[in-house]
Amino acid sequence: MWAVLAPTTAIHSAPVKWDPRTGPRKSIAAVPGIPAFVASRRRAGKLPYDWLADNTRWQRKPRTFNSVEQALRDTAAFYRKSLWTDASSYVEIWLEKDALAGVVLPVTSMYDVPLMVARGYASLSFLYSAAEAINGLNVPAYIYHLGDFDPSGVNAGEKIEETLHELAPDADITFERIAVTPEQITAWALPTGRPSLATRGRRTSAKSPSSLTPSNQTNCARSCRKRSSVICRPSNSRW
Repeated sequence: MWAVLAPTTAIHSAPVKWDPRTGPRKSIAAVPGIPAFVASRRRAGKLPYDWLADNTRWQRKPRTFNSVEQALRDTAAFYRKSLWTDASSYVEIWLEKDALAGVVLPVTSMYDVPLMVARGYASLSFLYSAAEAINGLNVPAYIYHLGDFDPSGVNAGEKIEETLHELAPDADITFERIAVTPEQITAWALPTGRPSLATRGRRTSAKSPSSLTPSNQTNCARSCRKRSSVICRPSNSRW
């Protein structure tokens, strides 16, 4: 969206900041006029508010009730039995982009599958927590990753796989990248371009970078569920 709203010359002249994980990168938010322009379009009703997501800020408040009766009613209304208690396997979906979490979450939530949002390169703390949970399982774990098909996106997925195996060496972990793939780039005619400044120095690809649209991300998550349900279907499930 930024590329559409901002002139190419403005993007190329954006300030370069140093990211300890990815090296130098351009700050699109610092492109003159873009944040103010987007804010004005949203306030004018030209750009829907829910088209942009900010998942880095949230409200913190304990859940309270007006009475014990209300608490019991709410508990009964929101009770949901775990679909994976008796499953012979465990499944997680890992997503590179935080902005697409709202697109994929309805699918993963429907099937009670954890959605792990890495926001690019996952932190060691986040990976350690995930590895600890997997290490405590007595069933195989299937990890499916959705990320950009550019050097950083591919490498971020490889680092997740590598670190999970490192931190949970005894766990039975199968890691698979389900998006974006070269086949999807061809089949869906995804846009491609040259590697960005932040990804130079890592191995490049013939099609780089490419991103899935929200609808394709959702389709990939559904496809993953269908693929996993054959392996992981609980004995008492009606999937």
